Order: sequence, then structure tokens, then C-alpha cells
Amino acid sequence: MTNGAKTRRRRSRQTILAAAETVFLKKGFIGASMDEVAEQAGMSKQTVYAHFNSKEALFREVVIAMTGGAAEALREDSDELLGDRLVGDFLMEVATDQLAVVLTPRLMQLRRMVIGEVERFPDLGVALYENGPGKSIARLAQAFAHYTCMGQLQTPDPQQAASFFNWILMGTPTNAAMLLGDAALPGREERYRHARESVRIFLCAYGTQHIAEGGAKE
Repeated sequence: MTNGAKTRRRRSRQTILAAAETVFLKKGFIGASMDEVAEQAGMSKQTVYAHFNSKEALFREVVIAMTGGAAEALREDSDELLGDRLVGDFLMEVATDQLAVVLTPRLMQLRRMVIGEVERFPDLGVALYENGPGKSIARLAQAFAHYTCMGQLQTPDPQQAASFFNWILMGTPTNAAMLLGDAALPGREERYRHARESVRIFLCAYGTQHIAEGGAKE
């Protein structure tokens, strides 16, 4: 296959995935059809099947692409992030970024869709967890071990502390959005206030005395 043919095939695949995302998020796995995906993509159904041999295969690819995209948006080099910054400032940056990336209509729709199909596609529930909370918690655990060595945190078990912080931050707003719909998604100012309170609570539990008292900068 020539480079030009490979490029056209890659673009066709990306077009199909984007169309399928729209259709699946709107209608779910059961309600969606390959005919609708083809129409949304502006292609023939035969072309869609040439790239993805079944609706199940296409659904898996859509979910994996979406979860991977969200993980990529939050991925940063931990060494570059940490440096000599105060832990409160680090946590505020992580918290505000994570809330902004995750608490969107698109990703809440994805979560609902995957949860609704978890019996049919258990591997996708695993992918959603590993690319979402799993990566966030692993990143935080590495950072907490660093800040414990610096004397700014007291975390005998950085992994456990990371899990606690992640769910203090994400639990309430995520559940509200999942159950109450897009109207429950917080705006920028509300996300910021929630991030600050989550950081404050965490530092009261795990920060050394001067860090817990100082918190994050305004």
C-alpha cells in the first residue's frame, strides 16, 4: 500500500470513528446501526465494514478512542510538573484541570453508555477505569511519594492517599452529572471552589503542619 493510500485509509477510519461516536452517544449501542454510521460519515456501508467488520468492533474502537483521548488530555510528565512547587499549588492545578476535562457532556455520555453496556462489553468498563481514575490515581501516588520525601505530605501509603484525593475531588460532581444530567455540570467558578475545598480537606488530613495551615495560594 502506497503512502497516499495509507493516508486516505487513515482519514477514512478517523471519519468513521467520529461519525460512530456521534451516533453511539446519541442512540447507544442497541439503538445505533451501521447504516446510520455510514450516513453520518458520508460513506457507503460497505466502506464502513471494510474498516470495522461488526458494530461490536466499531463500538469498542469508539470507546477506547474516547477514553484514550481523555487520558491524553490529562497526561503530563510528573517530573516537569512537580519541581519545587508547593504541594497545594500542584494539587490545585491537577484538580482544576481534571474537573475541566472530565466534567463535560461528552464524557458523561460516554460513562453512561459504557455503564449501560458493561455486561455486554466488560473490557470497556476496564478501559474506562484504567484510562480515567486509574491513571489519575497512579499519577497522584507518584506525586505524593515525591512530596512526602520533601516533607510537605505525610502519606505512609501514597496509593491510598491518591485514591482518597481523587474521589474527594471527583465523587460528588461526577455522580450529580451522571444522575441529574448536563444541567448538574458545574461551571468554571463552581469547579474552582470545589477544587479548593478538596485540596483543603486533603491537606488537613495529609499535609505537614505548615502546609496544612497554608494550603494553596489564591
